[in-house]
Amino acid sequence: MKTINKIAFSEIESIPKLVKDFLNHDIEGFEAHTFSLENFAQQIHLKQNSFGLEKREILSETIKSQLSDFKLSSKQTENLENLKHKNTFTITTGHQLNLFSGPVFFIYKILQTIKTCTYLQQNFPDFNFVPVYWMASEDHDFAEINHFKTENNYYEINEKSGGAVGKIHVNDTFFISEFEKEFKDSVFGTELILMLKEAYKGGNTLTKAIQTLVNRLFSDFGLLIVDGDSKALKNQIKDVFKDELENFSLHKSSKDKVDFLTAKYGKVQVNPREINLFYLSETRDRIDFDGKNYIVVDKNIQFTKEEILNELENYPEKFSPNALMRPVYQETVLPNLAYIGGNAEIMYWLELKDYFTELNLPFPILIPRNSMLFLKEKTLGKIGKLNLKIDDFFQNFTKITNDKILDNSEILNLLNEKENLLTKQFSELRNAAESTEKSFGNLVEAEETRQLKSFERMKKRLLRAEKIKQNELLERLENLFLNVHPSKTWQERIYNFSVFFADFGYSWIEFCLEEMVVEDSKLIIVAI
Repeated sequence: MKTINKIAFSEIESIPKLVKDFLNHDIEGFEAHTFSLENFAQQIHLKQNSFGLEKREILSETIKSQLSDFKLSSKQTENLENLKHKNTFTITTGHQLNLFSGPVFFIYKILQTIKTCTYLQQNFPDFNFVPVYWMASEDHDFAEINHFKTENNYYEINEKSGGAVGKIHVNDTFFISEFEKEFKDSVFGTELILMLKEAYKGGNTLTKAIQTLVNRLFSDFGLLIVDGDSKALKNQIKDVFKDELENFSLHKSSKDKVDFLTAKYGKVQVNPREINLFYLSETRDRIDFDGKNYIVVDKNIQFTKEEILNELENYPEKFSPNALMRPVYQETVLPNLAYIGGNAEIMYWLELKDYFTELNLPFPILIPRNSMLFLKEKTLGKIGKLNLKIDDFFQNFTKITNDKILDNSEILNLLNEKENLLTKQFSELRNAAESTEKSFGNLVEAEETRQLKSFERMKKRLLRAEKIKQNELLERLENLFLNVHPSKTWQERIYNFSVFFADFGYSWIEFCLEEMVVEDSKLIIVAI
């Protein structure tokens, strides 16, 4: 494995403009929430003054209880103890409970979180920094998480869904035997198969499965796993939930920021609802207000105001934050400095800045996570033979393909030459027309537009003809694009980590950790 390039997000066409502007300090009000040692120093001060020892004790004991079935590493045990002290802070990432971790970027997120803690420890030796993975165990969209893909196969688990996915028990284990067939002869296939069988043995909940897998992969790095589906933790955010039910505060407080982001970027990632909470029963359903009562949508459950506040007071664990309220919950119960997430996550966090201010809750530093791409030497060789660069595959590849097809086209050169001549001639005509009446000038301009459109039509027809003529080259280009972008998207969003672990084992984990860039958001490209 060898890193051959690291491309900054600012140089990649498909990275959302909002994320680029955030990284470049081009969105007013968020400068203090980007990555810098100065910003971290300020964040340490803010969080230290707002996160008390009682909360620390509850957090440490809750995590300890949630992980009581697992053998913890000495580093994890040390981190659990350190959480009780006011000089300890967390760096957090979060993700759904995807089957066997789902797409490989799940691994990259956690590794960057771990490496960021190491970096901060070196720069702030008087403090401790603990990496945290926050489990989205209360999500109810089982179809989003019930599968994963390798290069050759699609694996899926079928279970009854509708409630919090973390509570679903594993009964269907057919996918394990199919996985075993694919990987039994791989160098580290036995390790992978044992990992899968241990995590997804019959009777385990999906929460237990992911805890098992993540702990096996990352315990030696001191990673702590937090399950937000906890009465002890939700007890600390009851006042915020109560305010949400009574006053619709998230929706109101975020309105200006949502309007600003919508006006500037066309839309926001997640639109706030009036009430940004779900109610957990055997299913997870949205809470709505009809002007008089609180309705649990799609259920025959409703509460008066007094009843729902009483329910919240006695059973806070039955109230579940949606995607926008979850960051508030997380930052309330963790001594957290920064959140590491994908582009979509960063974009909806930005909507919440004013709401955090309203709650007097420190808004964290936001870090768009690194991406990684592993390409076979054979693929890189083919790219080089076509005089392309790997960077080209992260620009407008349709334009690059068209340019390649028309490269050295004598007809195109002739068309361009005549078009330039025509433009020059009409420029002279326009200058002369200015000395006559206006209608004549308009006629000249209209005629220029008409004739230039003819050149555009000829170029399009030429391209179409050349694509037919150079079908073999077009096919090579398309196949190369799919090698770099399986299913026409980024590799890390398609393949499971098993694709890489099967050949390299834990050395792949170590390599990814080593190559992660802490201070910047980059696409890291590796030859294998």
